Amino acid sequence: MAHRLELQIAAKTDTGMVRSHNEDAIFSSPEDGIAILADGMGGYNAGEVASAMAVDVTTQYLKAGLPELTSQRRDTRLHHLVVESIQRANTAILEAAHADERYEGMGTTIVVAIFREDKLTLAHVGDSRAYRLRANQLTQITRDHSLLQEQIDAGLVDPSWAPYAQNRNLVTRAVGVDANMEVEIHEHQVEEGDVYLLCSDGLSDMLLDEKIREIMSQSDMPLEIACDTLVQAANGNGGNDNISVMLVGVHLLQVTRGGLFTRLANWASRFTTTIS
Repeated sequence: MAHRLELQIAAKTDTGMVRSHNEDAIFSSPEDGIAILADGMGGYNAGEVASAMAVDVTTQYLKAGLPELTSQRRDTRLHHLVVESIQRANTAILEAAHADERYEGMGTTIVVAIFREDKLTLAHVGDSRAYRLRANQLTQITRDHSLLQEQIDAGLVDPSWAPYAQNRNLVTRAVGVDANMEVEIHEHQVEEGDVYLLCSDGLSDMLLDEKIREIMSQSDMPLEIACDTLVQAANGNGGNDNISVMLVGVHLLQVTRGGLFTRLANWASRFTTTIS
């Protein structure tokens, strides 16, 4: 039995309570099953240049390559396409920084989600995160590329102290910093009723996971309202950084291969999106 995804996507990005401008960038394409979030860094507003470039280059490469994928070795080819799209963004940012001294040292995190049939392909660089809410349980499904995470892995920091660590924003990988940047990529099985959250650290630094779960678990709350509520809660706790939130709700529709419904599904995917 094959599956067709019905996605609902809502997104919001906010400057926060402290920063003067927003260095985050977001993009979603329901018809392609794409969600991308980036959190820029660098002086002279270069962070917002880096994040915008990362999202733009990655998006263009994915939208050009996804229609060309065939069923043969599809998963492997998709992984290669996603990694290559982020690596091209890395090269573009490095070249821009080399050409203009105002952009020297700029970089960005990125998290890219591609939904296909009953699978999620998830790639990331840096400490922007992805979470999955399933059966009222919230799970972080990306691992931060940060000094703090390395210290936790080495047993030097207790995870319960992580929200209060002073070095929690020091990333060990970023797009546009190193020509040999490594992209982490994994595949996840999608289930009916899953809700996925992509966010910048402006959210995850301000709210404990339990608070995020509490807001996302309100089943009667539309995704757009949940985005607003998450941002408001982060701002209410200080809003020390830009805050970007993307929520993806998943419904799996079963289709029988070769039937009329399958043929109709090929051209009439039912997706909706809301971005504020």
